[in-house]
Amino acid sequence: MKIVENRFKFFAVSIVIILAGIVTMIINSSAGKGMFNFGIEFTGGTSMSVQVGEDFSNDDITHIIEEVTGQKSPQVQRIIGTDSVSIKMQSIDGDMRTKLSDSIKQKYTNAVIDSIVDVSATVSQEMQMTAIKAVLIACICMLIYISIRFKDVRAGGSAIIALVHDVLIVMTCYAIFRIPVDNAFIAVLLTILGYSINSTIVIFDRIRENGPKFRKHQTAEKINKSISQTLGRSINTTLTTLFTIGAIYILGVQSIKDFSLPMIVGIIAGAYSSIFVSGSVWYLLLPKSEKQ
Repeated sequence: MKIVENRFKFFAVSIVIILAGIVTMIINSSAGKGMFNFGIEFTGGTSMSVQVGEDFSNDDITHIIEEVTGQKSPQVQRIIGTDSVSIKMQSIDGDMRTKLSDSIKQKYTNAVIDSIVDVSATVSQEMQMTAIKAVLIACICMLIYISIRFKDVRAGGSAIIALVHDVLIVMTCYAIFRIPVDNAFIAVLLTILGYSINSTIVIFDRIRENGPKFRKHQTAEKINKSISQTLGRSINTTLTTLFTIGAIYILGVQSIKDFSLPMIVGIIAGAYSSIFVSGSVWYLLLPKSEKQ
């Protein structure tokens, strides 16, 4: 496998996908939808809990909300094992709350409004900062760990670049599919970072083990050989994980799908970056004396 020699082709694939995400964000922002479909945990809004008292569908509840409030992307989630529903939407005033409650009760005569509460913008800003800090801290810790383990800060740097690649791909998924950016977003990012760095470290370990078998100027061959030797492990690990997450996506409710879809994209992106990006970036960072 000539992965290092064809590195710019693999880089181009990633760049095209990321650019598609950026273009989508710009289009959504220009249309007034926002770059991402932020949940009220991030933007502030109104949370409503309703005991419907009979069988219902999320689509019917969503239609009522859209018709009364004019909002296009409320988050409606059935509470598993009950006949209740959790609704999250942009902030609405007292009159709008009354109209929405009346409309729901008109559709479902046994419905009881359990609670209507506001999520403040202050809390939402704190959550945004928490998400950013969590990702930054994770990346910094990984950079330090990998640099020390492989005694080369370029190894740590290339691994972090691969992780940034994975984060951008996942964000592209959120932008294109308008997946709600809520508490699960933080969990998805941190899970993907951990999954991806594990695969990258396996490849880097093999590169280090193969070091004595190659001459100093045979770095490209060494990286290619190491990736080939760990390719089976990388593919098998990715597939088994995808089978599990894929089953959850197919069988799960909407809230679970909103979590599992970006996970699927992130796992694939992590496997791609580990195999085709991380080693090639490490090669680019090496001095000319260690290259062909």
